[in-house]
Amino acid sequence: MNANSLKWIFLFALALLWGSSFILIKKGLVGLSPLQLTALRVLITGVFLGIIGFKKIRQIQKWQWKWIAVSGFIGTMFPTLLFSYAETEIDSAIASILNSTVPLLALVTGILFFSNQFIKKQFIGVVIGLLGSVLLILAGASLNPNQNYWFAVLPVIASLMYAFNANIIKSYLEKISALGIATGSFLILIPFALGILTFTGFFKTEFLAQEAVQTSLLYVTVLALFGTALAKIIFNRLIQLSNAVFSTSVTYLIPIV
Repeated sequence: MNANSLKWIFLFALALLWGSSFILIKKGLVGLSPLQLTALRVLITGVFLGIIGFKKIRQIQKWQWKWIAVSGFIGTMFPTLLFSYAETEIDSAIASILNSTVPLLALVTGILFFSNQFIKKQFIGVVIGLLGSVLLILAGASLNPNQNYWFAVLPVIASLMYAFNANIIKSYLEKISALGIATGSFLILIPFALGILTFTGFFKTEFLAQEAVQTSLLYVTVLALFGTALAKIIFNRLIQLSNAVFSTSVTYLIPIV
């Protein structure tokens, strides 16, 4: 299959995976705090990727490890935490719509910080998509006026991080396999995830015995394996096949899911 056809298949597959993720985050927060959900998601994903992709990290050169680390934190850890906190106050649908600011932010950051070329058609397409997202946000706010929309700032900050991450992968990590990038970044995050879980008392028997916690664990496991591990591999490959703006355009499809 040629690269052009493959990138569209990856785009729609990613929309399904990440669209479901916002629902799973909401379900996971029933028994877990945002910190615990983020750390557990990272830990499960890191262990899984370490098992299937450890050999791939040999492709990573010494100078690239700093970008792998940055990608791990701004492409996963921090945005996941911000979205988790946001969904304690706003709907998962609104959070996913706010996430659709990523393509515009990817376009702007790419031009300002990564010397990307300005493409007029690309810009027009991104702006049209963003206007549609704004209308959806306004509609959601009118239907749910009692939510704390100050928390809507958090997904926007997370989206800015995603935008930088997409450009970093395209600029500095394009020659590494998608699995290698994902595995390397999550292996770096595992110690931080373990520290957070220990600090928040996650491993205490009385905490794990709670029915709400056990149910949330199930949702977070599905979230980690599909919405994070598999999705990260697909996203990294999609960036390599296309560019930062096209790959982040998946955020326009996520609210539909």
